[in-house]
Amino acid sequence: MELIPLPVFSDNYIWLLHNRERALVVDPGEPTAVLAWLEEQGVVLDTILITHHHPDHTGGVDALRTATGAKVFGPLNEQMPEPLKRVGAGHSVEVLGLTFNVLEVPGHTAGHIAYYCENVDGKPLVFCGDTLFSGGCGRLFEGTPAQMLNSLEQLAHLPEATRVCCTHEYTLSNLRFALAVEPHNTDLAQHMAHCKDLRAQNLVTLPSSIGLEKRINPFLRTTQDTVARSARVQAGAASNDPVAVFAALREWKNRF
Repeated sequence: MELIPLPVFSDNYIWLLHNRERALVVDPGEPTAVLAWLEEQGVVLDTILITHHHPDHTGGVDALRTATGAKVFGPLNEQMPEPLKRVGAGHSVEVLGLTFNVLEVPGHTAGHIAYYCENVDGKPLVFCGDTLFSGGCGRLFEGTPAQMLNSLEQLAHLPEATRVCCTHEYTLSNLRFALAVEPHNTDLAQHMAHCKDLRAQNLVTLPSSIGLEKRINPFLRTTQDTVARSARVQAGAASNDPVAVFAALREWKNRF
């Protein structure tokens, strides 16, 4: 299996996973990059997975379905480009000989889902859309802080080796904020230097991993004293309660 992030728009990635004959794509916001890759490589598109309804994740679905006949899977309770099979918690998707378990991770949108496979060439992998980013998390357009924190905790409980395939190149801006929250986090400083080097070469900073995110991402570290203290002092969190800490961090990041 080969995992490829196809860059589109200013900072989106369409994830593509293939076995040299058939492929799946995740959150195709536009079709051109996918169709060009398929033609160049001689690969057939088998399946499209959608995590949430925003147009930069769904805009290419109709054209790809029409051009390739690919099966489409998406969230149970969001407006989606029909026809598709709707999936939610407890469901799974079988594609390319792999099983992807569906996780409901609301917060960014009300019906946001993620797709987790425990073994892709020996390592787990999660397509998490705009819920978890490297060093950050999605804005709360439709959900509550408690919902988003619960969604992030679901993802944080996945195996540490799980590759985190999020859909935007937001890493450097997220890490700048994370360093404001935890300026003495050495893992974070080292990862910032690594990602700066990657971006200087126009290389992708993703996928990340759950283990790394638990060390560097303030939104997965709301129970850490350093993070809670910053949330109180810098962002007015009323207490060390993780939901209060998360809500304060998210508001701080919104205006950072």
